[in-house]
Formats: sequence, structure tokens, C-alpha cells
Amino acid sequence: MLRLENLSKRYANGVQALNGVTLDIPRGMFGLLGPNGAGKSTLMRTIATLQDADSGSIRFGDINVLENKHEARQILGYLPQDPGVYPGTSAEVMLDHFAVLRGLTSRSERREAVERLLHLTNLYEVRKRKLGTYSGGMRRRFGIAQALLGEPELIIVDEPTAGLDPEERNRFHDLLCEIGETAVVILSTHIVEDVRELCSRMAILAKGRVLQQGEPAVLIAGLDGQVWRKLIDRAEVAHYRERMDVLSTRLVGGRVVLHVRSAELPGAGFEPAAADLEHVYFAALNDRSNAA
Repeated sequence: MLRLENLSKRYANGVQALNGVTLDIPRGMFGLLGPNGAGKSTLMRTIATLQDADSGSIRFGDINVLENKHEARQILGYLPQDPGVYPGTSAEVMLDHFAVLRGLTSRSERREAVERLLHLTNLYEVRKRKLGTYSGGMRRRFGIAQALLGEPELIIVDEPTAGLDPEERNRFHDLLCEIGETAVVILSTHIVEDVRELCSRMAILAKGRVLQQGEPAVLIAGLDGQVWRKLIDRAEVAHYRERMDVLSTRLVGGRVVLHVRSAELPGAGFEPAAADLEHVYFAALNDRSNAA
């Protein structure tokens, strides 16, 4: 299990990127959900030992991650939001090079590891193509192959499906689920669907603070009976935002399907609606904004 306790980080420009973050993250897929600027990437880089925290602690089993960075890196795989590639080098050659850096000095062991990962990420047939010719989804899959070298026990993926087409996104989801069966996998994203489809536990982060954490189904159940729906004209959206706790708006046929949170019927024309994870997410952000 990964344990984060009272983790804080303030940058030189005064931005408080993390503010007392405490999380318990078990084996499997863990979703870290939050808007841009929530502190997700800062938290991921800190866990990945790429930057220091101002205070707090990170432990993975018996390893003190912040004090024993070299030891932590031996069990860590990291896919950043924008992984760089060498465009003139093939995937096969590049993975072999990274395998050497991970300590796989035996040529036969490296060949076996590289071939296994190329098959796992569905890149074996294009292994000799230059990385510069890969699509965005292919580069993402190469990035996860790189992160999996050495069979890490802790894997961090930052915004992994941003910009992917639906087919590549589904393929990447299948791959992450397979990996999550044997390792702690942290999925950092602002895409609610990714967390809903993949993660057994999650946390919502905003302005460096944890707003909610737990099992998605339990968090959704906490909104049962509080979500209401109404079809309105686009011109009415601002009116409802001023007067009600609006969770979402969605255009359908030129009109807007409005979802609001209320303990009782909020007004004429509203009907009960089933809560979902998107409602949980925006309810948490609304509560934080109202408390500020």
C-alpha cells in the first residue's frame, strides 16, 4: 500500500500546489480526479521522486519514498503527461536502451523483457518503426511499455488518455486494467469517465486539497435522492446557475438538460435523476467553491 500523509508543496511564485494531502492507496487502479491546476501533476511528480515536498511523508510498504529515492525508483514506473520520445529511433531500440538504464544488463533478459512489453502494448508489429511516425495513442502505449520495464510495483500514469481517439482510449483502458491486477496504479486525470470505468477507489483533488475519497459507488450513493433534471432553453442557464446548485449542463437537440443538487424538489418542471460520478465530482467542486 502507498501511504501519503500531510503532504504539502508551495512553489516559489507562492502557489500552494499541495496542502495537507493524506491518502491510502491500495493495490489496483486508483483514480485521482481534479480540474487543471488542482495539483495532480505536482503530486504525481512528488511520488515519482522528481521533486521534493515541503513537508509530509510518502511510504510504499517499508520504503520511505522521500528519504530513499533510489530505492523507491527501483519499484516505480512513471508515465508523465507528455512523455518525450526520440523521433528517429525505433521502439525496439529505445526500449532496449531504457532496459539497460533499469539495470537489465543481460542481453537475453533485455530481449525477452522488450518483446514481452511490445506484445503487451500491441506494438510488436511496428517495433522497428521510428517513434516519430507513431500516432498519439501508439506513443502513449510506448510510454506505458517504458514505465513497465523492470516489473514495477508502483505505477503512475498522468492524464494517459488525453487526446486519444475512442479506439485507442479503449485499448489503453484494457491495458491499464490488466496492469492493475498486480500493482498499485495511480491514474491522474480530469476525465471522469476514465475513473468511473477503471478505478475501484478514487480521490477528488482541487487547489491542492483532497475534497473526497473512497469507492466511486459509495460516493455516488451519497447523492441518491438529491439530483434533479430539467430541460431548459440555453438562455436560462445563467438564471439557474445564480439560484441553484447546478451540477451539469448538456446540450440535447439545441436545448439544455440541466442537473441540479437539492434535498427536495427544487421547482416546477424538475424530475428525479440518477446520480453518477460526474455529479459527485461537480458537487465536491461546488462545495469547495462555496466554502472559499
